[in-house]
Amino acid sequence: MKPIEASAPSNIAIIKYMGKTKNEVNLPSNASLSFTLEHLRSFVVIEANELGRDEWKPLAGLQPIELSEKGLAKFLNHFDRLKTQWQIQGNYTISSANNFPADCGLASSASSFAALTKATAALAERNNPKLKIEISEMSRLSRSGSGSSCRSFFAPWSIWRSEGGEGAHLDINLDHAVILVEEGRKEVSSSDAHVRVTTSRLFDGRKRRAEDRMDQFCTSIKAGEWKAAYEICWAEFWDMHALFETSDPHFGYMQPGTLEVLSHLRGIWNATGDGPLVTMDAGANVHVLLRQDQRALAKEWLKPFKTIASWSLL
Repeated sequence: MKPIEASAPSNIAIIKYMGKTKNEVNLPSNASLSFTLEHLRSFVVIEANELGRDEWKPLAGLQPIELSEKGLAKFLNHFDRLKTQWQIQGNYTISSANNFPADCGLASSASSFAALTKATAALAERNNPKLKIEISEMSRLSRSGSGSSCRSFFAPWSIWRSEGGEGAHLDINLDHAVILVEEGRKEVSSSDAHVRVTTSRLFDGRKRRAEDRMDQFCTSIKAGEWKAAYEICWAEFWDMHALFETSDPHFGYMQPGTLEVLSHLRGIWNATGDGPLVTMDAGANVHVLLRQDQRALAKEWLKPFKTIASWSLL
């Protein structure tokens, strides 16, 4: 039987999901808002096998993935939950890979689990032609594998409040680039970070701060107040990284190269009164979002750094 193929994008949270009310099912402590990164994608292929068990292997031809024992179990356990949910019989080989580096703060788990959920839904619908699985259901179920994956089903903006994501109505599409400071596997996983931040003395009030910023960001974007949106993004990612640095035990993702990039981008704003929106995930790399009229300027802004962009920098 023909293999099932699916892909899904990563996303970058402007208002961060950090901290959970229920760790086992990834329910967030606060609402979050993200921009979908269509150019940073995970790809999944599902094929029936005769092994008597499900297995995973890397998909050839893209960025190589090395799953830890814990990561492998998490991925296959999610597939097993979906099989049960949609009454899928048999055993399968799942092959997956990204077109960007994994485990370094680029939300590869979001795209990976979203792609796995989409592929498994397609398998379920092929096995049962009467079954029609809505995007909202995929988003809700994908959340149990990776919380932020529930936002990867909607574009260009998504909001996540509780069970699953939904589209956010911001009438602006942006260019995206990530400045690569560190491509290696980070020492503290995002899953562990969610647990540790709750021990920070700064965690009290985090929900209010994040959701106030979300309202302020949406208002600023709708009003065309670009500098205000930048200031909100800047405050929000520093808030999240402050939680890391003040947890027990404390930890951090920023590298000297990260601070160099942030200083450079802040200098652009200070010198010109304009620039990109700047944010970070749980990693050392720096994300920028740009208006499409900023493309020519962005070539100079990003020239000193190794960058993956959604448009050509040539």
